[in-house]
Amino acid sequence: MFDRTARRYDLVNDVLSLGQDRFWRRATASAVDAGPGELVLDLAAGTGTSTETFTGLGARAIACDFSLGMLRTGAQRRGGSGLHGGGVRGVTFIGGDALKLPFADDTFDAVTISFGLRNVNDTVAALREMRRVTKPGGRLVVCEFSKPTVKPFELVYSQYLLKLLPPVTRAVSSNPDSYEYLAESIRAWPDQAALARLLQEAGWERVEWRNLSLGIVALHRAGKPTGGK
Repeated sequence: MFDRTARRYDLVNDVLSLGQDRFWRRATASAVDAGPGELVLDLAAGTGTSTETFTGLGARAIACDFSLGMLRTGAQRRGGSGLHGGGVRGVTFIGGDALKLPFADDTFDAVTISFGLRNVNDTVAALREMRRVTKPGGRLVVCEFSKPTVKPFELVYSQYLLKLLPPVTRAVSSNPDSYEYLAESIRAWPDQAALARLLQEAGWERVEWRNLSLGIVALHRAGKPTGGK
């Protein structure tokens, strides 16, 4: 499904979010706060648009996604000819499953996933796997759709998902059927507090969140215990 969506994925995100996706990426990069010499894993990275935001201050970043079509599209846009684990304009593209990441224990200073945790079959198992590959004392940032915090706006947003999103995606997406799944998965996703509890269940500490765009999106930040696993 995501392979078929790759060609116009970034354009569709920009249209559907009314440009808010750029603000969400900046907020995520600020929360990750990657510095020189650090290594960041960007899961569900898609075409790598989000991954580039972590390299601006000298960090190294890996774009990892289950969809090889997404990764190939991103690499080709940056002048690469494929994946091969090679770096393209500061971003390394690697295929991988969030439930069985192809990385050693305690590898990354920070792990982040934006709008992809909903797509994993076992949320807690994925969060535990992210903790495994994070260094002790390292950090996790999850940017994900959430529940609006203003009641009148919640109704407007629900109607947008049900009635406006489908015709817009039919007009601009290379695979509009995939966005019916998008609306369904957003409506079924846990709210801010429930996701925080799942993070704690997976062994993360210092869990906190920040609402963006009236709660349409929430940034959850957490840390791996300094004592190890």
